Amino acid sequence: MHYTALFWIIIAIVIVSFVWDQILTALNRSRMSDTLPPELEGIYGTEEYARQQQYQRAGSRFGTISSVCNTVLLLVVLAVGAAGWLDAHLQRLTTHYLLLPMLFFGIIFLAVTLIGLPFDYYDTFTIEERFGFNKSTRKLFFADALKGLLLTMVLGAVIVAVVAFFYHLTPRWFWLIAWGVLTLFSVGIGYFYSQLIVPLFNKQTPLEEGELRDALLALGQRAGFQITNIFVLDSSKRSTKSNAYFTGFGKRKRIVLYDTLLEDLDTAEIVAVLAHEIGHYRKHHTLIGLALGVLLQGIQLRIMAFFLASTAAAVALGSQVAAPSFCLGLIAFSMVFAPISELLSVGEAALSRRHEYQADAFAAQMGLAEPLISGLKKISAKALSNLTPHPLVVFWEYSHPTLLQRMEQLQEK
Repeated sequence: MHYTALFWIIIAIVIVSFVWDQILTALNRSRMSDTLPPELEGIYGTEEYARQQQYQRAGSRFGTISSVCNTVLLLVVLAVGAAGWLDAHLQRLTTHYLLLPMLFFGIIFLAVTLIGLPFDYYDTFTIEERFGFNKSTRKLFFADALKGLLLTMVLGAVIVAVVAFFYHLTPRWFWLIAWGVLTLFSVGIGYFYSQLIVPLFNKQTPLEEGELRDALLALGQRAGFQITNIFVLDSSKRSTKSNAYFTGFGKRKRIVLYDTLLEDLDTAEIVAVLAHEIGHYRKHHTLIGLALGVLLQGIQLRIMAFFLASTAAAVALGSQVAAPSFCLGLIAFSMVFAPISELLSVGEAALSRRHEYQADAFAAQMGLAEPLISGLKKISAKALSNLTPHPLVVFWEYSHPTLLQRMEQLQEK
């Protein structure tokens, strides 16, 4: 493929992606109304629903503004060949096959973080704070941003170095070797996530003895699921939104409850939410997701090999030398693969929604359908969740069914 054709394909992908996102946003906006729909009675009050609509509109407007800014900036970067310029200037410092890509992508990560920081700041301290969700301080916000940047750069450097090393060692088979190594890396991160990554941002403390812990242990016995590690996460220092999740594998698996969840839900509702999470574990949803992720990673690496060896990819992104470039090839691959990834994510979202229904059904089999519905109502109302999104948006983006869909399924159990 000629580099000019590839350049315009990349430009088209960026523009079409932006337009499609705006279409989905407009469809969601078309569903907004100041009148409380009958199906939301008992979940939102009239005033609370008006507040929810204001929150959705504010988020939608801000999302459009940030999307326009990011798209225009990306088009400018592509038009002036900024990636090629950066690659050429770094090659004056070093041409080492590991150091060059680590420097290149380190600068990219830094630039993306700095560009996104003002948007994150506005979202946190204007929109989220206006509607009562933000509990973070500015000091904590910037500390999180710094930790996130350093963590991204370290993990990113490891991944880039692995791919670059094996590509240099054996260009033909690097994708297969890198696939195996990155799979082990991904599994390791998942295994130790709660012990190594979470403590960088949050404090986890064992759930205290008492009624709730006894109820959760009793649930585990009924479900044939051994519960030993139950932790509470201090999420309230950043947000009022609630959640709960499982993490780790085998003996290192643990249940993590947001402290906001303990504040918002009663014991029966928390037990029901945990039954839902146990349902995910018992149905092997985590392992299925991991297997699919590994499979897709292999496909990506195989396609990536073509772009890394492509002269057209390098020239299309601004290289002045008619030769393949590892750094520019990787950037070109990520942009061309984006629409494929988007379509794959639609399938993953559909599978995820199916898994959510199955986990809900597991909780219902434990006799917990009503407290689960009650708990989901409280969580959705507290988060000002959009309960009437456009069906196409749900199909395209939602990893969870809407609250109303989940209620309908649970009420049939």
